[in-house]
Amino acid sequence: MEILRAEHLKKVYGKGDAEVIALDDVSFSVNKGEFVAIIGASGSGKSTLMNLLGGVDRPTSGKVFVEGKDIYKLRDDALAIFRRRQVGIIYQFYNLIPILNVEENISLPLELDGRSVDEAEIDEMLALLGLTDRRKHLPNELSGGQQQRTAIGRALIARPSIILADEPTGNLDTKAGNEIVELLKKTNKKYAQTIIMITHNLELARCADRIIRMEDGRIAEQGQ
Repeated sequence: MEILRAEHLKKVYGKGDAEVIALDDVSFSVNKGEFVAIIGASGSGKSTLMNLLGGVDRPTSGKVFVEGKDIYKLRDDALAIFRRRQVGIIYQFYNLIPILNVEENISLPLELDGRSVDEAEIDEMLALLGLTDRRKHLPNELSGGQQQRTAIGRALIARPSIILADEPTGNLDTKAGNEIVELLKKTNKKYAQTIIMITHNLELARCADRIIRMEDGRIAEQGQ
């Protein structure tokens, strides 16, 4: 069943001689529970595409549908609620709150949305992430891999429709990076979680169900 569809997305920055076309007529769809990797060189448009899929930025033209809803017909306040409830974003540099411990960082999206925190659910998430014995540690007391696992837990805890991972291994060594991708695969299977991962690493991308290759703001190729 289709969960996301992008139709003729275009994003232009600047005007006149300074105009840059970051995305040019990009269309594709993603099924519920699918793990899709988007690859491409720096400047290929993949990060711009992620921002549009997640409602972080608005396209110059085109549409994004999530669970049948055109998200860019939403007003800014409704779009902010959409991002909080239906999209989990994992960034390269973790973006953890330094004064909050692991458990508090993971549960933060629920608290910001005014939802109660289920201790059993937190316990299950910590066990899945391999962070049970780090639950009270602050970010500066964790390794890079542990910080990224915390960021993954924060993205997953609200059970969003889609997880967007932007170069989630880019700040890690090879061993820790492989562990993060294995964790994403595990959550994809355990929760039937839809994941779209942006990476420049073809070896990591091969872990996904499907690869979409971006080039000069367009989809150059896609396949299993």
